[in-house]
Amino acid sequence: MAIARLVRQAKRPHGLWVKMAAVTVMGLCFIFVWGVFSSSSSSVTSQRESFEDIAEPVSFSSHKPQKLRDESKKGGESEKKSKGNGNGSSHSSATRPHSEQHKGKDSKKEKKHVQHKEDKERENHQGSEEPQPQHGQEEKEKENENVKEEVEGEEEKVDHESDVDVDADGGSDLTESVDKDDSEVVEDAEELRKKSKVKVKGPLFDPNASYSWKLCSSRSKHNYIPCIDIEVGGGKVTSYRHTERSCPRTPLMCLVPLPHEGYGSPLPWPESKLKILYKNVAHPKLAAYIKRHNWLMESEEYLTFPQNQSEFKGGIHHYLESIEEMVPDIEWGKNIRVVLDIGCTDSSFAAALLDKDVLTLSLGLKNDLVDLAQVALERGFPAVISPFNRRRLPFPSQVFDAIHCAGCSIPWHSNGGKLLLEMNRILRPGGYFIMSTKHDSIEEEEAMTTLTASICWNVLAHKSDDVGEVGVKIYQKPEGNDIYELRRKKIPPLCKENENPDAVWYVPMKTCLHPIPSGIEQHGAEWPEEWPKRLETYPDWVNNKEKVVADTNHWNAVVNKSYISGLGINWTSIRNVMDMKSIYGGLAVALSQQKVWVMNVVPVHAPDTLPIIFERGLVGMYHDWCESFGTYPRTYDLLHADHLFSRLKNRCKQPVSIVVEMDRITRPGGWTIIRDKVEILNPLEEILKSMQWEIRMTFAQEKEGILCAQKTLWRP
Repeated sequence: MAIARLVRQAKRPHGLWVKMAAVTVMGLCFIFVWGVFSSSSSSVTSQRESFEDIAEPVSFSSHKPQKLRDESKKGGESEKKSKGNGNGSSHSSATRPHSEQHKGKDSKKEKKHVQHKEDKERENHQGSEEPQPQHGQEEKEKENENVKEEVEGEEEKVDHESDVDVDADGGSDLTESVDKDDSEVVEDAEELRKKSKVKVKGPLFDPNASYSWKLCSSRSKHNYIPCIDIEVGGGKVTSYRHTERSCPRTPLMCLVPLPHEGYGSPLPWPESKLKILYKNVAHPKLAAYIKRHNWLMESEEYLTFPQNQSEFKGGIHHYLESIEEMVPDIEWGKNIRVVLDIGCTDSSFAAALLDKDVLTLSLGLKNDLVDLAQVALERGFPAVISPFNRRRLPFPSQVFDAIHCAGCSIPWHSNGGKLLLEMNRILRPGGYFIMSTKHDSIEEEEAMTTLTASICWNVLAHKSDDVGEVGVKIYQKPEGNDIYELRRKKIPPLCKENENPDAVWYVPMKTCLHPIPSGIEQHGAEWPEEWPKRLETYPDWVNNKEKVVADTNHWNAVVNKSYISGLGINWTSIRNVMDMKSIYGGLAVALSQQKVWVMNVVPVHAPDTLPIIFERGLVGMYHDWCESFGTYPRTYDLLHADHLFSRLKNRCKQPVSIVVEMDRITRPGGWTIIRDKVEILNPLEEILKSMQWEIRMTFAQEKEGILCAQKTLWRP
């Protein structure tokens, strides 16, 4: 008002000095407003790809909600402090130049953007759950990357540069896009943005929201798996498992209760290999199962697993040795590294193979029988749960060295042989399908023989084991396409060229044969190196080997300098680890000396790098984090999320449900390490606190931060 009066007085003929005074005051006000906007909309920095300079935790007590914001404002002070402690890295210095890039003309654009953002916020007031993200001016390549991520309809074409970030100086970190087609995708996204001119908000949590939690009242109670279990109101359901993956219409916003008798801290590895707390895996039908099988026994409060006991009467070691005798090329732990065990009926199979350096992923099939995937996970073995009916399994093609099905009662020949054709899809060319059955019927045997012959599987060995009282058949998938042309009947036919064998998320199984890769540019064309050479040996089809090496070196530095000693985690209590947004499996490689296994999850909207992960002798699967993961509650000791939330953008209706899912699958006493933008970590910290997670450490620098939290036994 005072300025307005001065202006009105300046219009009157009261002299030159009044006009000059008014101009001076207005100029000072303009400079003040300019300074405020410029500071509040600080330029966008490159994603901080590394926090390996954090050698000591900032604090091991809970922080105030303002903690991350305060540290992010310090910026340069934090950087100088880390350098002064001798823990500095190239990443700390690399982020500094971006704070000086936006001057002159760029500052005007930035000011206009901030003004537009504030106008939008005033319109939305506090009803908007996801604030509008800020965008700065960066080099053209990075700008195209951000454009592609923000355009609606292009969310599932995210390029690798959105996952593998570029340093400010463009030098020390991963600087190129991963896929050859990324440039085309970016151009398409740019065209789409020009046409639509729609700015899409990211999955930022509402910083003003408050959360109150209640226990889930599901039929499965403490064993609730949202996308697997049927939950209906009223009436009796003959089966409480979906035959196909089917998630609730609304995301899960309740906390799964603990077992009735409470939950005890899991036994550390390798002790958990031989016994686990019975109450942690309590299941209505488990007690009856124990009475009928000798490979697991109840002993006081524990469930024990006698060595060399298994479903096979001769013992698991006899069973594995007989397989190697039947097919000498099956060299466990050398030629065979990654195995899929269908059915998960006996985790002693995975336990025995682990001693031979074989990584076995057990696939728990959901039905009304007792599911032993929870037992396998509690023991510390990889396992997932998935229906196996009409849709593809969440794995890429040509990746498993061998597939095993013990006591196999799966009707492989039904529905046109779809189930066996799915095994053919994920089995590596030249890979082995090992099937053991106790009671073979003549009809099923003939149907299986006809089906395997039609897909050109070679029967390498067939043996009826008098000791184990089982019949074992070992098939081998062909290594080339020539044999397909020799078939008299082209049934099943070869799949069409445009049929992507790696498209799996909610994709139905096909009754066709995918051609075997023949060119060196295709994964699966060559058998990988023997283990452990394959971990660091990359075949010709990996056209970005430098990036894989850089990713491995990066995570080795982060784990060794920060995670092992700087977060306060007792790694002797960590066995089951999940990397919620894996790229090349670098974290799994870095943790390989910690006696843990890592489930490498590649989000369905991210670039498809999962074949590379399998090629290295690791395991993983595709998943959409807008839905629940296929595992029992309380099955992971540590969850790692590197820029998961900021990459999801607007895909999920309620991003908070992802945190609820993290709480569901993490064991009490388990940990989460989250690396992301500060604007995401601030409200995320409050959400975790509302669930009574203990915030063990927060650190922020140049708008990027890390949050480490530990789950407690609290339930509402």
